[in-house]
Amino acid sequence: MEGSISLRRFGLALAAFVAVLGLATLGFHFITHEGWVGSLYRAVVTTTLTGLDTRPEGTASQVFTIIVLFAGVAIFLYVAGSLVEIIAGGVLTGAWAERRRKRTIARLRQHVIICGYGRVGQRIGAEFREAGTDYVVVDHGDEALEAARERGDHYIVGDGTQDRYLREAGLEEARGLVVASDSDAVNVSITLSARSAREDLLIVARASNDDAAAKLRLAGANRIVQPYSTAGREMATLVLKPQVAAFLDAVSPFGGPDLLFEEIEVKEGGPAGKSIGELRIRGRTGAMVVALRRRGGTFETTPTPDARLEAGDVMVAVGTPDELRALEELVAAPETVAG
Repeated sequence: MEGSISLRRFGLALAAFVAVLGLATLGFHFITHEGWVGSLYRAVVTTTLTGLDTRPEGTASQVFTIIVLFAGVAIFLYVAGSLVEIIAGGVLTGAWAERRRKRTIARLRQHVIICGYGRVGQRIGAEFREAGTDYVVVDHGDEALEAARERGDHYIVGDGTQDRYLREAGLEEARGLVVASDSDAVNVSITLSARSAREDLLIVARASNDDAAAKLRLAGANRIVQPYSTAGREMATLVLKPQVAAFLDAVSPFGGPDLLFEEIEVKEGGPAGKSIGELRIRGRTGAMVVALRRRGGTFETTPTPDARLEAGDVMVAVGTPDELRALEELVAAPETVAG
């Protein structure tokens, strides 16, 4: 609000300067009987305080010149004050920072967009930062935006239900969209907008209940998470199946040994046509392949050593970071490893 007031005052000052310049030109033309160009020249040098190269003849001309001179002084003081206020208020620097921020977002590729940066959205952002994944926050709430600024996040100030803000967040180049607003209606609207713009986009949406989850599925969400249901199921598991819960802790990055789940894609030029047993994955890397997602979309759970890998397959593996890194190198294309 303060920035818009400063800009408005600066605009009024410029308008007043133009008005004085016009009136001075008219005055000099009729008082001194000079031509329009000469009158404009006299008005400019008088109003801008640069002085006159000739003294105007006649009392009327001299009095009018003094009046124009004082008007010029007043306007330039007002303009100078407005400029100081604009700079002190951060209007100009803020505009430059805004353009720089949007240019940075426009250069992002394969990032993730987070719509809704409340407690859930901020936790998602923390996970992305930990994984080294670029992301852009879209929100218009003061608290959410303040949290994004504190964390140094890329962010767009706007409502995710409007297509323009999704485009500003780089929807065309994004690898995925997380819809994490507290409102089910807002989440459905965002999902519909994003799906209509990108049929191939991975959309993970938040739902508060089964009814909202059904609507999000119809709207085009690929994955739906119900935080309350998930929390309730996990708490029940802790009581009813403590050994299962202990195992999940062991393979979770939040507790137990340093074991992680990872997706590793078999690239072109990699070990296509070879089986898991032939590659001796477990013995050479220490990681364990617990599932295979074939290029056609089907899953093989607990694949046998005879399962053959093809380019485009995705292995779901579990292991330590070093073991998973060794597995990635094992199935990488030779030129990738050399690079």
